[in-house]
Amino acid sequence: MQSFQQDCVALALRRYRRGEVSRRTLLAGLAALGVAPFATDEARAQAARQLVMVNWGGIANQGFGRFYGEPFMAANTGWTVVQDSTGPSAGRIRSMVESGRVTWDMCDSSASSSNLLGRQNLVTKIDYSIVNRENVIGPGFALEYGAAPYSFSSVLAYDSAKFPQGGPTSWADFWDLRKFPGTRLLRRDAIGALDAAQMALGKDPANLYPLDLRACLRKVAELRRNAVYWNSGSESEQFMRTGEAVMGQIWHTRATVLEAETNGRIKFIWPQALLQAGIFVIPRGNPGGEMAQRLMASMLANVEPQVGLLQLLGNGPTNPRAAALVPQELRRKNPTDPENARVQVVLDGNWWGENYQQANADFIDTITG
Repeated sequence: MQSFQQDCVALALRRYRRGEVSRRTLLAGLAALGVAPFATDEARAQAARQLVMVNWGGIANQGFGRFYGEPFMAANTGWTVVQDSTGPSAGRIRSMVESGRVTWDMCDSSASSSNLLGRQNLVTKIDYSIVNRENVIGPGFALEYGAAPYSFSSVLAYDSAKFPQGGPTSWADFWDLRKFPGTRLLRRDAIGALDAAQMALGKDPANLYPLDLRACLRKVAELRRNAVYWNSGSESEQFMRTGEAVMGQIWHTRATVLEAETNGRIKFIWPQALLQAGIFVIPRGNPGGEMAQRLMASMLANVEPQVGLLQLLGNGPTNPRAAALVPQELRRKNPTDPENARVQVVLDGNWWGENYQQANADFIDTITG
């Protein structure tokens, strides 16, 4: 029996080291086996030195493991960073924290969600005695309850074949159905759409917030009979690819794919794009404790991995020292390249965190009639 138990322990530990099981599953399985105390102690020691980073799946699992996890593990011998691609929704974070069964240490989130989760006491404040604020390009990327090791933008993309006299150059043009006829494309979400509507109304992009929600919703309603709405990045590509929409507000990562795929027929512009922080949060009561803060610090400080993530996923670096390391051929695709960033608007995550729930409900009511 002892040999069987030891074999089971060895197998469990191998699976744990490969990231195939969580520390909670490991310890529960060992307890069920009734293993010898030395084995449990070994397992607990290893489990206590693992951080679980949660993403939304796809190639991000590879990218975050390689460019965030590996540099941290190289600098912190004995620690492992495991990727979990099950999706860190706000609801799941809430459920874990409120049940007292937190198994996640770091979650890919957003500026608005970090604000909301923080006010609900579901995530931990970022410890800026450990995390260096100077390792991000601006205050919108180092928030009270989250920090951003990557960035992305919501840009205006359009099919240049539909506009031989020249395409749109602003959100005012996006709303101009006479000069630029055709179906518009927006995300089925208030964030981004209402900010663009505010610019289309003529408000100075440098002083965009607070948004006039009533006016923005009325502006969105103007497009209701001439718009379609996307729910996922792949869906946004498909609307543009098939010609169902002649122009749209989509993520820059998707726009660059379309631009390359169509040999430049589908174009996108940086002016008035919405530059957004790729925020990570730390659930309250996370098992790794302070080491999650140190992982956050590593993610922000390591410049070369951020450039590597740009090359792999298209997400922009947020460390101000990274821009100089981006290859020339990638600068057009980099949202935080100084030439691109200066003509964009940084989305105000704090404002959205305070206003999102009602604003989004009103937005959905508006577009569904």
